[in-house]
Amino acid sequence: MTQTETVPTDTGEARITWYTGTKPRAVLALGHGAGGGVEARDLQALAGALPAEGVTVALVEQPWRVAGKKVAPAPKTLDTGWRGLWPALAKPGLPVIAGGRSAGARVACRTGRELGALAVLALSFPLHPPGRPERSRAGELLSTGLPTLVVQGGNDPFGRPEEYPEGPYGLVEIPYGDHGFAVPKRAPLGQDEALALLVDGVTEWISGLR
Repeated sequence: MTQTETVPTDTGEARITWYTGTKPRAVLALGHGAGGGVEARDLQALAGALPAEGVTVALVEQPWRVAGKKVAPAPKTLDTGWRGLWPALAKPGLPVIAGGRSAGARVACRTGRELGALAVLALSFPLHPPGRPERSRAGELLSTGLPTLVVQGGNDPFGRPEEYPEGPYGLVEIPYGDHGFAVPKRAPLGQDEALALLVDGVTEWISGLR
């Protein structure tokens, strides 16, 4: 069952699309990146698969995206929007896993602990701008203070798995995947297989959370 809800925040109206789980035990809240919306292939794959595993998925559209703007605002503004819609995410009374892809992953890392999240899921965490490894954002990832899982494409220009520092988090690599988890046609695994690896990795991780 899918249901859409508009939520007022201090930065404008946000939108949540709920994919209700079968006998849900948790909510997985997923924000989008700075260059796209909730139609991203990884977000859609999780929304399609996890409800059957007892996880309600909430795909969150930040106010700037709902307003039709093309460029994401500053991180501080993104965090304010996320904080404003958090009560709606917590309303079902279930533990909430804070997550997102790219810029959305950074928001989840920065705010998860203060908001009382159960854990953090970082999809395509942008460890650094492409070609600028010296501008590391590892601090955001390493300081979540919560159980954290990173799912990263093997060829992500924002940070390949081998570039990640050691830390208190798990990491699932999607071989050959780019920042959007697209795999080239010449890769030895297909697009559906890549997304299945992503879904399986996230499902297994959530099942181990307490």
